[in-house]
Amino acid sequence: MVKSSLTAILCCFVFLGTLYGQHKRLTEEPPKKGHSHKGNKIQYGIASFYANKFNGRRTANGEIFDQKKLTAASNTLPLNTWVKVTNLRNKKSVIVKITDRMHWRNKRLIDLSRASAHQIGYTGWGLTRVKVEVLGRNYHQTEPLQASRP
Repeated sequence: MVKSSLTAILCCFVFLGTLYGQHKRLTEEPPKKGHSHKGNKIQYGIASFYANKFNGRRTANGEIFDQKKLTAASNTLPLNTWVKVTNLRNKKSVIVKITDRMHWRNKRLIDLSRASAHQIGYTGWGLTRVKVEVLGRNYHQTEPLQASRP
């Protein structure tokens, strides 16, 4: 009797442990904004896109901002760095150059030009969760810096 009770309790613990493990895997999120993932230069966070009022203004690195170029602003990534931004909703990605800074109170990871946002398919939403992979300053862009259509 005691042996069967112990076996039943042990089975319950194993069953509950299995459920807990599955729940943990299903609810795990990628690392928060600014944290590296497995030693790579990968960040996860929220992306937005520039308002039209910034078009034609000088950016932090001295370039003139153009909504049609594949550029972005970030407070955590170095200026003139190339990054690959992937929309986690639809897995579309774009390679952009960090040319500007956002307002210091802005907690978003990255702010894309309209052309960049359009390329990864989120201009209708305004915000989306993204993965940002740092490619470096010496990345050689093989695609044009300007999107074919905004």
